[in-house]
Amino acid sequence: MKRKPRKRPKAKGHRRAGKSLKSALEAYCFDRLKDTGWDFSYEEEVFYLIDGFRYPGVYYKMTKGRDVMRDNTNKAVMGIKYTPDFVSHKHKFIIETKGYVYGQHTFPLRWKLFLKYLVENDMQDYMLFIPKNRKQVDATIDIIKKHMHDGRKKTLR
Repeated sequence: MKRKPRKRPKAKGHRRAGKSLKSALEAYCFDRLKDTGWDFSYEEEVFYLIDGFRYPGVYYKMTKGRDVMRDNTNKAVMGIKYTPDFVSHKHKFIIETKGYVYGQHTFPLRWKLFLKYLVENDMQDYMLFIPKNRKQVDATIDIIKKHMHDGRKKTLR
């Protein structure tokens, strides 16, 4: 008898300030950032890393669950975009919370393309963080506070 595949439990939604956050870690980070009083946005800014295009040559692609390949010649290839969890242009930080990620995931490649985008667009003065638990979110907030405090000291001299 064939077993039914187990379904992963769906993550419970977390709402903050009218926004639906995707995980408990994002909700925790949102709350901590709100407590600081800093200006930031949640998943509002999209960075276009690679534009879409058409491949004019012969291009066949596998099809899921079938033995045949599909002709994708001259079909549109979607671009690659990235939406960070938290962005503050005023305080120059970007936070991407990453809890547990199952299996193969596109994030590492997308993150490398994002780093390249920041360098090419003269945004390497932004602080970047990828906390994976609450302790690391707390450390992220402390590091940003320290950098903001150090920056104020330099401008007062």
